[in-house]
Amino acid sequence: MAGLISRLRHPFGPADPVVPVLRLSGVISAGRGLSAGLSLQSLADQIDKAFAIKAAPVVALAINSPGGSPVQSALIARRIRDLAAEKHKPVLVFVEDVAASGGYWLACAGDEIFADASSIVGSIGVISAGFGLHEAIGRLGVERRVHTAGTRKAMLDPFAPERADDVARLQALQAEVHESFKAHVRARRGAALEKAGDTDLFTGEVWTGAAALKLGLVDGLGDLRSVVRARYGDKVRLRPITQRQGLLRRLRPGLAGIDAPAEMVDGVVTALEERLLWQRFGL
Repeated sequence: MAGLISRLRHPFGPADPVVPVLRLSGVISAGRGLSAGLSLQSLADQIDKAFAIKAAPVVALAINSPGGSPVQSALIARRIRDLAAEKHKPVLVFVEDVAASGGYWLACAGDEIFADASSIVGSIGVISAGFGLHEAIGRLGVERRVHTAGTRKAMLDPFAPERADDVARLQALQAEVHESFKAHVRARRGAALEKAGDTDLFTGEVWTGAAALKLGLVDGLGDLRSVVRARYGDKVRLRPITQRQGLLRRLRPGLAGIDAPAEMVDGVVTALEERLLWQRFGL
């Protein structure tokens, strides 16, 4: 009976295998103002669609991200792993230019990770950066007025001198997030990390794809099309999973003048922050 059903569905022979490709490209963030970062909210539908293709032997992720929000990185990776277990589908990850920091967190959602020899991989650490502007506003004759209920509400205010106890508190928070990151990498990469030997993988350092292979951070060198064709044949079809945009989203750039000026400023600042993240890796 199963054979008859298969012939009715594919009267001219078995269908060519289809591999859904989910592209995770950009800075990972909840998306503020005009920014459209990688977030669970923006990717949930695409992730569901990728795993909903019953005949697909595998789901492929193409990653090109310098990192960003550790929370969104964890949420996206967890959704991918939950669906992989539910649908019994392996996940292949292909690193393009960079999978660093949160980008590598996402890469570890895969059962196997491939990279180009020149890809940038790693940056397993936590960073926080800002500016100290208290002297600048003093020269301008600007008086800063902040009133809080709670001694930590204005922690690390860029318009106030830096306090040692505030820095210590920030470092403690960073250490907690770093431990979560390390636990995720160890859980997903397992025995492969033994290749690293005495090399400390968790300093925030980055490596090329070729070096990452020797350290166990990736499983092989290769690009998506070549690896998938080698595994599933020359007739395999790659199906990009894209997000269907509603009318309001498509019109949004034209409506920018209607939005509050604060959102415009926030969008510019966010774009600058994202540019700095990419520039850390020469991109």
